[in-house]
Amino acid sequence: MPTPTRRSAVLLTALLSLLAALLVTAPAATAARADDAVPAATLTEVTDFGANPSGLQMYVYVPDNVTERPAVLVAVHYCTGSGPAMYSGTEFASLADRYGFVVIYPSVTRASKCFDVSSPQALTRGGGSDPAGIKSMVDWVVRTYDADTGRVYATGISSGAMMTNVLLGVYPDVFKAGAAFAGVPFGCFATTDGSEWNSACANGTVTRTPPAWGDLVRAAYPGYTGPRPRMQLWHGTEDDVLRYPNFGEEIKQWTNVHGLGQTPAATDSPRAGWTRTRYGGTGDQAPVEAISLQGVGHNLYSYGVMGPLAITFFGLDEDGPAPEPPAGPCEVTVTTNAWSTGLTATVTLTNTGTTTVNGWRLAFTLPSGQTITNGWNASYSPPSGTVTATNASYNGTLAPGASVSIGYQATHTGNSAAPGSFTLNGTACTAG
Repeated sequence: MPTPTRRSAVLLTALLSLLAALLVTAPAATAARADDAVPAATLTEVTDFGANPSGLQMYVYVPDNVTERPAVLVAVHYCTGSGPAMYSGTEFASLADRYGFVVIYPSVTRASKCFDVSSPQALTRGGGSDPAGIKSMVDWVVRTYDADTGRVYATGISSGAMMTNVLLGVYPDVFKAGAAFAGVPFGCFATTDGSEWNSACANGTVTRTPPAWGDLVRAAYPGYTGPRPRMQLWHGTEDDVLRYPNFGEEIKQWTNVHGLGQTPAATDSPRAGWTRTRYGGTGDQAPVEAISLQGVGHNLYSYGVMGPLAITFFGLDEDGPAPEPPAGPCEVTVTTNAWSTGLTATVTLTNTGTTTVNGWRLAFTLPSGQTITNGWNASYSPPSGTVTATNASYNGTLAPGASVSIGYQATHTGNSAAPGSFTLNGTACTAG
């Protein structure tokens, strides 16, 4: 049985081809204090950005044309890599130049240059290790640039793909979606002996039922009932480092997390040798999207091809939040279930007009003393006062006569009544 040291050496050797393909001469990064905005269009290291239990480095790229309330993308490097190497070897900075979002490049300082996706600390919310440091980086960007907390995304290659799975599992309330290039399911690489390497998982011999995989994700943040991040998965059929069966296990996991079955809603081939399956939706932002690359090995990432498709999946190939489309007549009904200091509310929105609504924002005012603690099938902001519920990626289209059901849980200080009036994209609805 190889020792942990031997297994780490095997990992480093196996990934050298990936490093050679992606690593070009890394640019020198400038430095910035944590209380300063960074120079525009320059890769910059930020220090003292917050809690950082595993000593990660933070690099950030802010384009010249950064938008108001920008989106945030965390781009996570592969084993033997670094933040600057990920910056140079992928096109996410140039895509940020085009679309105005901010890119964070976390960088490992441990000898292997692999992210911790194995330890109990990494796989538990609030457990520490690398995910906690990356969360601090996101918080720094949100504070510094008033970034949009509803548009935070993660992507990564190999070790970074595994970390993408981990981030979406540990912080489902932070990340809207992820794109994992040649990774493994959340929890598959778990170890208890301090080793970074899990041979059984790497070799594709760890298999579970969809509910068992989903339970691993749900256990990372016990009690969380809010929306789950969407996931885009990429894998080559000839991957000899993180073998191809891991791709199917990832699909099992993330479809179960979203309450979906294993039958695709759509299948196509966007390029020769690619098979793309979508689950829970047929469009570019389905809850789960999986792309299999026939005959391709572990070094699958192709500069200029795959990054833009990830950006489309995230919805970042837009200038920012779309303006509210007009809406016609609508009807809203609410049922509530209250107890001493809390309540749940189920809200049904019906398009009673004659035209389709493409993208909806339902505004209402909570009674005094009520505060939303979590919700489902929509995002809610702010948690009290005049609240706006914004459609999820999978339920934004309302044909004439169609309905959508959303809901929330809230605390109250005595008044457990339902909201009395609603507006859909600025148009008043009938309260049923």
